[in-house]
Amino acid sequence: MRILVSGVAGFLASHLADALLEQGHHVVGVDNLSTGFLENLDHLRSQSRFTFEEHDICDPYDPGPVDAVYNFASPASPNDYMQLGIETLRVGSEGTTRMLEIAERYNAKFLLASTSECYGDPLEHPQSESYWGNVNPVGPRSVYDESKRFAEAMAMAYHRYRKVDTRIVRIFNTYGPRLYAGDGRVISNFLTQALQGEPLTVYGDGSQTRSFCYVGDLIAGILALAASQEHLPVNLGNPEELTILECAQAVIAVTGSKSKIVYENLPIDDPTRRKPDITKARTLLGWEPKISFADGLRRSAHYFQMKLQQGLPYTSGIKPRVNG
Repeated sequence: MRILVSGVAGFLASHLADALLEQGHHVVGVDNLSTGFLENLDHLRSQSRFTFEEHDICDPYDPGPVDAVYNFASPASPNDYMQLGIETLRVGSEGTTRMLEIAERYNAKFLLASTSECYGDPLEHPQSESYWGNVNPVGPRSVYDESKRFAEAMAMAYHRYRKVDTRIVRIFNTYGPRLYAGDGRVISNFLTQALQGEPLTVYGDGSQTRSFCYVGDLIAGILALAASQEHLPVNLGNPEELTILECAQAVIAVTGSKSKIVYENLPIDDPTRRKPDITKARTLLGWEPKISFADGLRRSAHYFQMKLQQGLPYTSGIKPRVNG
């Protein structure tokens, strides 16, 4: 198949492109490089079945006939979407709509990368797909939360009214190679600090929880969902729940760091609990994570150590924008 992947230079979508190419597909990757890195695609330069186009999907775009559209374009780390709030809302609304139009035009399958942030600071625990969420629509995190909630609504509207063959994956915390240092996500922050001997910054008292899924497991789940006939949202994530403090201690143990743990104030609307109910994924897709947190941390630490040794400027995806 010929498959369009938006946000292809980002963390998750670059891994997805690898997996699709390994399956023998042709991949057209599009990214405006506002938060993505061409470095994530360097290994694909000689791949004849991969094409990259630098473009903002909020603007008119036609990739030509495609069999599937995987929409992953969006700032995803807190540091990015807090700085690019309007861009985040636009890509979730205008960008998603344009990608759905492409899917409709070419009768292509459409898969939306949504997020566990749709659940906000959840009152239901663990979070199942039937839970509608507890989201602050005007808080600082709303630019990301609401962009994804709108994108889900638009995907379902195109399915119901335009008969587009859609899928929606709600992605819980994911980590692994190609995260960039200091992006505001827990694992990348902790690994960067630990490997450089800096204090690990824990927000609040560290009792808030997260559930971390290794990127390879997540991509396998996405491919399984794409091959299914399910149109409603499906949670993908690791149901092993850890406190942030436990996560910090695990990172120190894996890296052998002598870093201490310091505490800072909890950010506004930071979720206190996060754990996916993956019953639907287990039943419908036969999927569940296989890579342990300790193993995933070791693989991730090796990658971050390599980046630090190379001295590459891998500390922020944000690029200066011309004309706003």
